Amino acid sequence: MIGLDTNVLARYYVEDRGDAPALRQRTAARNLMESGRPLMVAKTVILELEWVLRGFYEFQPAEVLGVLRHLCALPHVTVEDRLTVERALELLSSGFDLADALHHASYRACDGMVSFDDRRFARRARKLGLSPTVSVPAP
Repeated sequence: MIGLDTNVLARYYVEDRGDAPALRQRTAARNLMESGRPLMVAKTVILELEWVLRGFYEFQPAEVLGVLRHLCALPHVTVEDRLTVERALELLSSGFDLADALHHASYRACDGMVSFDDRRFARRARKLGLSPTVSVPAP
């Protein structure tokens, strides 16, 4: 099994018109990704890939979600903690940012979660009725 770094996945999924080295990397990434060889992707790589696609390449949320779902659906790709990642992608489609979604999905066995991010995270979690609940700790 081969572990993949973010830059390999970015080269595979992004059709940029780079220089000659970038084009060679894109070809190498395609060859590897389409080889059928057993590959693995860490949760941290998925988080970083989302950031690169959104922040650097300016992908729209639906495009990012499409890439991540495609990656997780590849039969020869093992995703670290797949259940957590798949739950996080569900939350991403509900408007959460991926980091918060991964945090919440990772705490699924907890009774609750606390965060000072009331606007973007705790309120959204309450609105969706998520479990575990997300609350803001009182002073």
